[in-house]
Amino acid sequence: MALGLTPVEKINRARADMRLGVPVMLQGAGAQALVLAAEVVTPARLEGLRALGPGLVLALTRHRAETLKARAYDGDLARVIVPDDMGCDWLRALADPADDLRHPMKGPLMSMRDGQADLHRVALGLVKSAQLLPAVLVLPLADADAAGAFGLTALDAQHLSHELQRETVLSPVISARLPMAAAQAGRVHIFRPRDGGVEHYAIEIGQPDRTQPVLARLHSACFTGDVLGSLKCDCGPQLQAALAQMGQEGAGVLLYLNQEGRGIGLANKMRAYSLQDQGFDTVEANHRLGFEDDERDFRIGAGLLRTMGFGQVRLLTNNPRKVDMLNTHGLSVVERVALRVGETEENRAYLATKAAKSGHFL
Repeated sequence: MALGLTPVEKINRARADMRLGVPVMLQGAGAQALVLAAEVVTPARLEGLRALGPGLVLALTRHRAETLKARAYDGDLARVIVPDDMGCDWLRALADPADDLRHPMKGPLMSMRDGQADLHRVALGLVKSAQLLPAVLVLPLADADAAGAFGLTALDAQHLSHELQRETVLSPVISARLPMAAAQAGRVHIFRPRDGGVEHYAIEIGQPDRTQPVLARLHSACFTGDVLGSLKCDCGPQLQAALAQMGQEGAGVLLYLNQEGRGIGLANKMRAYSLQDQGFDTVEANHRLGFEDDERDFRIGAGLLRTMGFGQVRLLTNNPRKVDMLNTHGLSVVERVALRVGETEENRAYLATKAAKSGHFL
């Protein structure tokens, strides 16, 4: 019986290490480096990295680099040189925009322009997948055996990059009948990713005919809107309206995808909300954090619908990106069904930004 870890198992261990503030070794193309999430770095870890040699840099996405006026010579990222006299507070200030307006001067920041940024790019993908701020310390190492000597997780960078980009494969776990306010004939299906990621859910109303277009919605989890009734977004009303329409028609399927905060996680979503309180819109807040406008992977929804036996959908959405994603991943969207509910005084500007910057039909 093989007891060694598979590459996918190592990646999941690396995500946990990142969240704990433990360095991970990345190897590829004849180079290797220790990487550590800046958000959780401690003085002891920082001192340990510096003791191993020179060349410590902080990798930031281009969006965060633009906010900090750091040169992104690599296009999609910047490699900011970390001076020997700068500590954890300085690193966190570069990673976290919470105090940008109160303390805007953090530089001058010097960025590397020579050498390869492949490991830095993969490291940013790893820290994003751990739902931490996309800012990562990278220390190049000459000794490829250092990871084993320190008991650290070592990953092949090329394989990690492939795994971060490939479509998630989900397997059914269990389904059970659940009478709901929207429909007595309800059923909840639980699906688990084979890579050990978070589970996703499908709420089936009635018994949809697999040979006909199904009324469907891809709904991303929103703790604040779905559970707390937040007035800052329209997520809760959209969830309830979609289920109600499926109940009225007697059939439908709502996919509840655990991609909180457009895929950045609840903690980073709250950071974005804090930035919105400072006057930034939802897209600007994501960029100041270092994220893209939307980090969600709607291929998950396409895969779930295919797994459940659906080929054609009437999609309840205002987001054209969802329509395009399903159409290019094995589904046929025969109709986009508008879902305009939940506008409030508090979310009017948010909805306007989604329409203007993300192309939503509002």
